[in-house]
Amino acid sequence: MCLHPRPVYYHSTRRPAHRMKFSKTSTGGADMIKGISASALPYKRSPPSWLKTTSQDVDESICKFAKKGLTPSQIGVILRDSHGIPQVKSVTGNKILRILKAHGLAPEIPEDLYHLIKKAVAIRKHLERNRKDKDSKFRLILVESRIHRLARYYKKTKKLPPVWKYESTTASTLVA
Repeated sequence: MCLHPRPVYYHSTRRPAHRMKFSKTSTGGADMIKGISASALPYKRSPPSWLKTTSQDVDESICKFAKKGLTPSQIGVILRDSHGIPQVKSVTGNKILRILKAHGLAPEIPEDLYHLIKKAVAIRKHLERNRKDKDSKFRLILVESRIHRLARYYKKTKKLPPVWKYESTTASTLVA
C-alpha cells in the first residue's frame, strides 16, 4: 500500500484554461462544456480576391431581403449560402444591422429579444392546453427572466426606449 500522495507530474484531465469553453446555465452561472472546436474569422479583413460582388450590390440585396421580412441573421445566412458572400462586413465595411439602420429597415426590437418573446408566447400557448405541465411552467419562468434581463441591458444601451416593458398579455402582438 502506497501512502505518499500522487506525484506532481500526474496527468490532469482538465483542459488548459485558454482552451475551455463556457456556457450560461439556467441558474445564471457559467458552466464548462466539452469541445474546443469553434469557427474563427479569417485574419485578413479585406474581402476575398475571388469575390466579384460590389458593396452596392450587397447593400441592395440586404435591403431587398429586409423588405421581404427576413431578420439580419437570416439575411446573413442567405448571403453566405446562396450568394457566396462569406462576411458582409469585409465587403461593405458595415455589419448587416448597421446597413439596415442606415436605410431605416432595422427591426424595432432586437432579434435575440424577439426570439425569446416568441419562445415565451409558444410556451404560454402550450400551457393553456396543458395546465399540469410543471416543467414548461418552470421553463417559462426562466425564459421570461431572460427577457427581463436582456430588456434591461437594451434599455441601458438605448437600443430600446426606456418605457418599453415586456408584458405576457401583449407579448403575442409583438411577435405576430
